[in-house]
Amino acid sequence: MTQTRREIIQAFVPASPLVAHLGIELAEIELDRAVLRMPFRPELATMGDVVHGGAIASLLDTASMAAAWSDDTVPEATAGGTVSMNVDYVSAARGVDLVATAVAVRRGRSLCFCEVTVADAGGAVIAKGLAVHRFG
Repeated sequence: MTQTRREIIQAFVPASPLVAHLGIELAEIELDRAVLRMPFRPELATMGDVVHGGAIASLLDTASMAAAWSDDTVPEATAGGTVSMNVDYVSAARGVDLVATAVAVRRGRSLCFCEVTVADAGGAVIAKGLAVHRFG
């Protein structure tokens, strides 16, 4: 294998069936940082135009995974997974596109710790979270 983690995640995001179903797009990626967007669609609502918390959590998880995989390491395997994740919902997202900005704050040999902020297009915070990802 000669692909870097960043190259792997850039190919993974658009190819993931769940990510595609949610409409999540990788907007930016650089070392230790990723920005993903999730355009509002009525199918993402829990009631009326309120975006479902599960969709927001999926955006947060995908963004943190992208930040974790944003380095130039050539991995031995493409395996890995989310070890833990917490989400604090700050405000309801009502019929708005969401942007998740994730930062890898600590990298180890097999674990990466990330912080994520999910906001609307105007910058109002919708959710905050922490996630730990394992490299396989």
